[in-house]
This record gives sequence, structure tokens and C-alpha cells, in this order.
Amino acid sequence: MSYLLYSCKAIMPLRKESRSMKVTKEGLKRLESQYCGYLEGEILDAFYVEFGIRFAAGHWAAGGFADRFAPGGYDPGLDDSTAAQIERVAKAGIKGIEFHEALFIDGNYRTDKRKVNEVKLALAEYKLEPTNMNINLFSNSKWKLGGITNANKSIREDALAIALQGVDIAVEVGCKSVALWPGSDGWDYNFEVNYGQLLERFIEGCVSINKKAKSAGLGFGIEAKLHEPREGNIVIPTTHMAILLAKMVNEECGGENMGVVIDYGHEQMYAVEPASTLYVARKSGVPVVNLHLNNAKLHSNDEDRIAGTGDIWRLADFCYAAIDTGYDGWFGEDQFTYRTDPIKSMALSRELFGNVMKKALLIYAIRNKLEKAQSTGDAVAAIEVVKRYIF
Repeated sequence: MSYLLYSCKAIMPLRKESRSMKVTKEGLKRLESQYCGYLEGEILDAFYVEFGIRFAAGHWAAGGFADRFAPGGYDPGLDDSTAAQIERVAKAGIKGIEFHEALFIDGNYRTDKRKVNEVKLALAEYKLEPTNMNINLFSNSKWKLGGITNANKSIREDALAIALQGVDIAVEVGCKSVALWPGSDGWDYNFEVNYGQLLERFIEGCVSINKKAKSAGLGFGIEAKLHEPREGNIVIPTTHMAILLAKMVNEECGGENMGVVIDYGHEQMYAVEPASTLYVARKSGVPVVNLHLNNAKLHSNDEDRIAGTGDIWRLADFCYAAIDTGYDGWFGEDQFTYRTDPIKSMALSRELFGNVMKKALLIYAIRNKLEKAQSTGDAVAAIEVVKRYIF
């Protein structure tokens, strides 16, 4: 007999009724009837709408893909224009899209209004919402020794100018936040940099970006990663360090505008529990500006594989934490599916994630039982509560 039929008596009142995700007592009851079984197709679409789960994809997730083993790309015939990427994201059934500001600048690093207008027209045509603008200070060789932390003051100033311009581009395109993944900022060898100086430069740059973002009405987040492309460490290798730095910047700027972007796969790289990080951010008063979804093996590289293809317990725990901490942003695919069809891969990530989120919502409906088991300190007692929802 299916374990998907649960007693409605177990559902408890919510602590909060006003969330970006529409987690209501009535909706949780419908998980056992209207949304019983594996979700796909129109019922999956209805599930996302019912619970207000905002799902996006980075434009890069739509292809084309290349790496150092195939620099010419894995599908050279694929149209990798931004308009074509927008079309493929829409065909995957996804409602939001992230960008890099580098898509909107010319060879002189100035905003190209024509490119901005082309993208806005495509967004309107395919009814996609722009979510987050990522600042790209890593893909050009100019930044090989760093962006806003570069030892060369002139290059450092250029990087900051591009980051600030990225805020303006985000406003023009219609994004609600701007983010910085400092992929080029870090080191490859011991004694290569003065860690203290590097940190000061990074904080100084973040203060400037945050002030500009705040004045523009945008959230600002920094995205941590252990390493890669830097072989030693990136300047903010862990989300916990990113939370600390965001808190420091907010103290200087006033308010709580600067936050973090948590990439699920990046957390796997150093085997931290992604769910716990959400609680650290909340306790610290630091907003989670955006979440990136994908999959990677523990202690591996940033594999960016299809979300939901790894440890379901871990991902369900992460989804539960997002609900429990009141995360109110987008869940954005950040994946590079080199050898599979990008549309099918994006759609599959959305589908698998939706089904894992349903498991988390079912567990959230009986959270009083779970918390009672957790209060005993007995792992078996907690597993007994959730096991039928995971499998």
C-alpha cells in the first residue's frame, strides 16, 4: 500500500501564514489528495503555483557548454545567443531567469543598450521574469589575478566600476537582486597573497557595491565556493564566512541589505550540511538573497549536475530548512549538463526538485512530531517520523 496517504490529523497550524511560499494548512492537506503520487506535467505546474515556489534558471543552464576538454563546445550547432537561451528556459517550463551583466556590455565594458532591449523583448515574448544579475569578474583574462581584490589598483578599480555598472544593468533589465561570485579572487599557492590585505580589498569592494545596490532598491549577495577556478581557495571559500562578511558590511552600511547566495553544489564541495547554513544566516540576521540548485558529490568539484539526482535525504532536509526559515526568494538552477539536452535537463531538474520539495512540505506539515523526536536527541526517533515521506 502506498505510503503517500497520510492522516490529515497530523497536520498542525502554521507558525506563520504570510510567506512568499504559500504554505497554508489547506494547501498542506491537498498534498495528500490533489498532489498525491509522483508529480509531473500539469499537476507539477499546479503544485508550483499552489505553494508559490518560484523556480528559475541561469541563462547559462540553457547551453551551450564547453570546458577545457572540449573548448569548442559539446554541441557546436546550438544557438547560444541570449535570446535563444531565454526561449529554451521557457520551453523547460521555467518562469524566471538569471543573467550575467557581461551579456549586456560591449568590447569597451560599456552597457550596450541594444543588447538590453533585445533581452527585454525576449523576456516579454516568452513571459519570463528576470530574477538576479550576476557580476562576471572571472571569464575575461583581465581578471586572472583577481577582480575587486586584484593587487593592481587600476585593475581593481576597473573591476569595481564594472560591478557598479552591473547594478545599473540589473535595474534596466528588471532584476530584483545582484550577486557576486568572486571566482578569480583568491590564491593558488601558499604565501601567494597577504590574506589580510585580500580580505580588506574584498570588504571594501562589497561596501561600495552594497551601497549602490541598496540605493537602487536591489538586494546584494555574495556566493561562496571552496575553490575552482582558483586552486587554493577563493577569497570567500564557505558560506559561513560569506555570512560573517555580509554582517560586517551591513554594520558599516546600515541595514540588512547585503546577504548571501547559497549554491547547493558549492556546499557539497566542503561537505557542510546545506540545511544548517540557512539557519546560520537567519540567526545572524543576514538575508539569503538567492539559492542555486544543482548536484555534486561530496568533497568533489563543482559538478553542476541535474538537481535531485543525489542524496534525497540531504536535499529534502535543505528544502525543509528553506520552508522553516521563511526563505522568500527564487530557487535557481545553476547547472552545466554538458552531454544532455539542455531543455530536457532543465525541465528534469524542475521536476525532481518539485517532488523533493513536496516531501519537505509533507514533513513540515507534521513538524511538531519531528521537533518532539528531535528534542529527545535520538536520531532513530527522528528518522522514524520522516522515513515514509522520503521513500
